[in-house]
Amino acid sequence: MTDTLHTSKPPLTASPGWQLTKFAFYALLLCVALLLLLGFLTEKFNVGATSTSAVNFEKNTITLSLTSEPPQMDSTRATDMVSGMLLGHIMEGLIRYGPDNEILPGVAESWDMGELAGTFYLRKDAFWSNGTPVTAHDFVFSWQTALNPATASQYAFVLYPIKNGKAINIGEAELDSFGAKAVDDYTLSIELEQPTPYFIKLLAFFTYLPINKEFYESREGNYGTNAEDMIYNGPFHMTRWVHDKDVRLEKNEYYWNNSETRLDAIEFGYITPDPNTALNLFATGKIVLAGLNAENIERALTEGWRIETHSDGSVFYLGFNHREERPTSNLNLRKAIQQVCDPEELVYKVLKTPGNIPGKSIFPVWLRGVNGFFRDEYPGPDHKRNVASAQEYLQKALDELGLDEPPSLVFLTGDSAFSAKHAEYYQSMLKEKLGIEIKIDKQIFKQRLAKMTSGEYDIVAAGWGPDYDDVLTFGDLFTSWNANNRGLYHNEELDRQVEIAQQSSDPKTRMDAMDRVQHILYEDAAIIFEYERGSVYVFDDRVKGVTRRSVGTDPDYTRAYIEEEVDS
Repeated sequence: MTDTLHTSKPPLTASPGWQLTKFAFYALLLCVALLLLLGFLTEKFNVGATSTSAVNFEKNTITLSLTSEPPQMDSTRATDMVSGMLLGHIMEGLIRYGPDNEILPGVAESWDMGELAGTFYLRKDAFWSNGTPVTAHDFVFSWQTALNPATASQYAFVLYPIKNGKAINIGEAELDSFGAKAVDDYTLSIELEQPTPYFIKLLAFFTYLPINKEFYESREGNYGTNAEDMIYNGPFHMTRWVHDKDVRLEKNEYYWNNSETRLDAIEFGYITPDPNTALNLFATGKIVLAGLNAENIERALTEGWRIETHSDGSVFYLGFNHREERPTSNLNLRKAIQQVCDPEELVYKVLKTPGNIPGKSIFPVWLRGVNGFFRDEYPGPDHKRNVASAQEYLQKALDELGLDEPPSLVFLTGDSAFSAKHAEYYQSMLKEKLGIEIKIDKQIFKQRLAKMTSGEYDIVAAGWGPDYDDVLTFGDLFTSWNANNRGLYHNEELDRQVEIAQQSSDPKTRMDAMDRVQHILYEDAAIIFEYERGSVYVFDDRVKGVTRRSVGTDPDYTRAYIEEEVDS
């Protein structure tokens, strides 16, 4: 239940030395009545749906909140959803997504794409925010920068479909051998390593964004760290970034399609991971959108606010640290933990977040397979909680680890109330069923990513959202070459199956390989499938033209506009 603030005051009485005249008494009654009426009106109407701070008609601006500080706005180094969402508003690649999630021309006004090569023709009216043209050289420079081993880009692998992309990234080829070349300022030639049927979809991902070389080098290593250390070619440009506080985007007059951008500015005026704080901001008219959870959805229903639902396409799981020095590198210990986990209990009895569904695979239910949905065609592992089996695995693990009692494990998680609830459930459950002590390590988002990368954990609460619309966006996550495989899981058979899916253009061959991947992950207890995330949120009725999607910028305000409500 949502905590409700109740206030009570003693009745008004006459006290010695103070008497009310009849006039004053009735005047006071009138004031009380007016205050009560004002309170009623404020309670009824002063919410996100009618506020003047969340929606500013005079300045044509809306205000939102972010769940975290964007860790990295350099597109060659960014890895997270917050940075990706912002990049989707301030930058544009060769292609873009339309209001119905269709692929539209971006900086490339047209292209010819074959099985192994393609040519992209760039528009001559695309400019950077300093007035210089966006050219084919900007794309080549950006992609080569991401692939350069010195950059240490965790998303370099998404450029591997381009000829010699992988070889360059692992130091086996020179940058000038790269398969993407600028024929001239407005013609980009791309040669692929192998047939990649989803390549056009990849081009919408933020690692494929362009960067102006001259500006990048002028920042002397600080590109993407502040608003003034970036250059923009998208619908908006960033005019303010006060770290850990707020971000302001303003309409980019240099954008080639700026007539489609109807807002003059977007204020991300608050940064908070707490949904209750965000809902209070919505209720007091400060932001136009707030996510709901199990604790506060009743409040939204009671208030009669507009409630929307969305499936963001993400899957969430427990990630294990597979480094040799960690106890979770032991297969039997991981299997013991896997066997006591129950995704349905977690989703329906513990988290109780509207829209979530229990996890059964690394592949979410919305992905397409051969003829229909992948999970309909390839249901995945059949998991049921089995405590007796778990205890047998635990004993094998203790024998192999040379321990008399279960090891204490570090559970790395976020700093929100939701994260705490989630971690505390596992802390209690693993202690009760296996006698495993869990130490919860709460960290802000940026620090959690850093600890995941350096391996300072045993178990981590993790999730993955799709980068592009193909099964491989989840299927290659735990390959040995994927830098986002922060637990350093390695299985040669999984790597081989992913390579099959990457190299084949036959849908069934590709999906058969991905089916093997989901079973390998379960058999090895490489991760613990938890849930697929759905979201329920409240939204301001006066904001129109916002696109929600599972793949790409979400939410997308690039075509949003505001509209006065008309009293009926």
